[in-house]
Amino acid sequence: MADKGNGAPRRIRYGMVGGGQGAFIGAVHRLAARMDDQYELVAGALSSDPARAAASAAEVGIDPGRSYADYSDMARRERRLRHGIEAVSIVTPNHLHAPIAKTFLKAGIHVICDKPLTTTVREANALVKLTEEKGLIFAVTHNYSGYPMIRQAQAMVRAGELGDLRVVQVEYAQDWLTEEVHNKQADWRTDPEQSGAGGCVGDIGTHAYQLAAFVTGLKLQSLTAELTTFVPGRRLDDNVQVMLRYEGGARGALWTSQVAPGNENTLRLRIYGAKGGLEWGQENPNLLWWTPFGQEKRLITRAGAGSGEEAGRLVRVPPGHPEGYLEGFANIYTEVAHAIRAARGGETLDAAVQFPTVKDGADGMRFIDAAVRSSKRNSAWVKL
Repeated sequence: MADKGNGAPRRIRYGMVGGGQGAFIGAVHRLAARMDDQYELVAGALSSDPARAAASAAEVGIDPGRSYADYSDMARRERRLRHGIEAVSIVTPNHLHAPIAKTFLKAGIHVICDKPLTTTVREANALVKLTEEKGLIFAVTHNYSGYPMIRQAQAMVRAGELGDLRVVQVEYAQDWLTEEVHNKQADWRTDPEQSGAGGCVGDIGTHAYQLAAFVTGLKLQSLTAELTTFVPGRRLDDNVQVMLRYEGGARGALWTSQVAPGNENTLRLRIYGAKGGLEWGQENPNLLWWTPFGQEKRLITRAGAGSGEEAGRLVRVPPGHPEGYLEGFANIYTEVAHAIRAARGGETLDAAVQFPTVKDGADGMRFIDAAVRSSKRNSAWVKL
């Protein structure tokens, strides 16, 4: 069962950059951090506007003296405090991830960053190097890898139940950008100055790519991609189709779209091997379909028969009570909490603990870069 913090050491003190008033993802991160009672939000630079930062801090209970309008000032001052933050959560538009993460890493503070990691491969590689030099923990919140049935699927692949993997199909479709949209969330995601070279491919395509890699353990060798912008005037892609060649011979296909009417948040993963296949969908995340070759399709449920300890350690409630998006996010935060506590005490981290790291984030940036390069070359095959 997920660690509820009962009898555990003190909560981890953390701060947040971004996520002020009206920011959806900031609220999600705060809920995730508190769900298992592992963290305490004690500081924040929730907005670059001092008044807005102060108002946002007051809403979430941050002491006025630890509300900052500048993240550099926050890192500098928190580093000097006896009870300063141990970790920072970065929930800003993409173009700010790298400079903020670099600042806090240099201050000796662990980092939890929203995806994608950066806007360029060069920035991502620099963060990997700095994280290793500082010996710190750097997590990227690919929250879908925190779902119990995704851990179940990963365990089955690792155990060889599917045999040699042959085909990976992953898709992530939404419809909220089907027409021209102007609001805070849409404007920065479709602006290359803030989002980077990839639009849809960076926003949700990285989730699909990371999920397939997390479950299968396959390493991508090359790809061919077509990035399309269907809405006139939009500056970045809103539909992406990618063919994947993995090391070892497996083949895959990835489709991601934000202009697919009827899809609210349709993330699906299908994996087929020589011995059987698995199917999972995010909108029904407590269910995993398993089909051994030549046998009937079997349903494995989150807390029911057929699921193993890999899934069970992330489950909070009894069978029949659904867990989903927020709980998946919380599982990532709790896994990171285990890592921070192990580092705090100089202990060896439990091998069962998993979360996407800065290296996974850099891998995602290489995927985005390759997809953009391929599309610009008329969908030529390119290596990562």
